[in-house]
Amino acid sequence: MPRQPRFTIPGIPQHVIQRGNNREPCFYAESDYRYYLDTLRQAIEHNTCKLHAYVLMTNHVHLLITPSTEFGLSHAMQDLGRKYVRYINHTYKRTGTLWEGRFKSCLVDSNDYLLNCMRYIEMNPVRAGIVAHPGEYSWSSFQTNAAYKTDEMISMHPVYEELGKNPEKRCYAYRELFHLQIDDKQIQAIRDAINGQLVYGREEFKEKIEKTARRKSRRGKHGLLSS
Repeated sequence: MPRQPRFTIPGIPQHVIQRGNNREPCFYAESDYRYYLDTLRQAIEHNTCKLHAYVLMTNHVHLLITPSTEFGLSHAMQDLGRKYVRYINHTYKRTGTLWEGRFKSCLVDSNDYLLNCMRYIEMNPVRAGIVAHPGEYSWSSFQTNAAYKTDEMISMHPVYEELGKNPEKRCYAYRELFHLQIDDKQIQAIRDAINGQLVYGREEFKEKIEKTARRKSRRGKHGLLSS
């Protein structure tokens, strides 16, 4: 059965997840996290993508990226994945694959959906029981988005910019969102969208994507609808 094509529309954010093969670690030391982030920065710059949020977990990563071209995201992830695998294999004298197949991605609507996705990504270490608060985790974009820590790799999405007229107000408004839990229905919707490589957003947004991409973006009564 042929692989389902990705939804890739320039200018629309994509939630990306890449897991380690067999859920095994892809980071072993702090230097690995730093190398991954440096390689990610190079990949998004070279392929003209914008990164809005990220978290690096022990055996997987989440990214929120807006590509500016049809193949920008795929090329960025290929550049990143290949270079990082070479680094890991060389550093730890290993061979073979590191990632669990292709990365998964889904389109993300604007407004509350994008902010929900950002919080979902940055709350991963809390849900995993690693830390009590996202600000305690070193390998995410929370400190940049919520505490105004300088990180030139992070680009503000217009929805995030609307949270306040200046950086302090934006960070304060964003931090306040973390006092509200993302309800279970939204968490499941995010997971269904990313695992099915579909669309996370309003029904009218999904209809718009379907017309543009000429394929279904939602689950039907009997599973995933395909083109």
